[in-house]
Amino acid sequence: MNGEEYVLNVPFVEGLDAMSMASVADYMELHLKKVGINCVNWEDKYPYHPITVFSMAYSDKFLYVNYFVRCNYLRAVNYKNNSPVAEDSCVEFFLQTPGSEEYWNFEFNCIGAINASHRKDRKHPIRLTDMELATVKRYATCGNNPFQELEGIFNWGLAIAIPFELIGVDVSKRPIEMKGNLYKCASATSMPHYLSWAPIKTDKPDFHRPEYFGKIILE
Repeated sequence: MNGEEYVLNVPFVEGLDAMSMASVADYMELHLKKVGINCVNWEDKYPYHPITVFSMAYSDKFLYVNYFVRCNYLRAVNYKNNSPVAEDSCVEFFLQTPGSEEYWNFEFNCIGAINASHRKDRKHPIRLTDMELATVKRYATCGNNPFQELEGIFNWGLAIAIPFELIGVDVSKRPIEMKGNLYKCASATSMPHYLSWAPIKTDKPDFHRPEYFGKIILE
């Protein structure tokens, strides 16, 4: 099974742009379909599977994703722009817009710190500037202050809004078929893991594989 067999239909929701991000998170939690990030692609070495679900919607100006995670280890050491947030309790969204050879990677830890680029492959990122990163709206239920790893039972959420102007998508031409994948990882925690929405058929963890992206259709 490849990523092309995974299809996500994303609804248009009017009025999201006028809400605070906290209100967006509440609305999406209550009203939108939840999708699991359940592919444990490298189970022999990384079997840990924290519960992770997301909802997705879009408006005239933004593409919204709301994540919910339940886990046993929580870490948020990184707080600067384009720092290695994948080491922390992290959720990610990679997407490829229609007709583009490049894809975008947006990575966030549980306090909303962001690492983002556009690129053709793993080795050649074009990092987003601080000004560009500031256009990506975020709301983290853990707050925004960094902390060392905690052990216990934790529920946390992160809502993000990616501006269509940033990624070059004209939503007036909907429906729009993009490609992408969504991930949950935490490489430097006591229980490292690498989960995905659409499966990845590689020998070792590698999220930078657009050939395994699923379809993301803006209805």
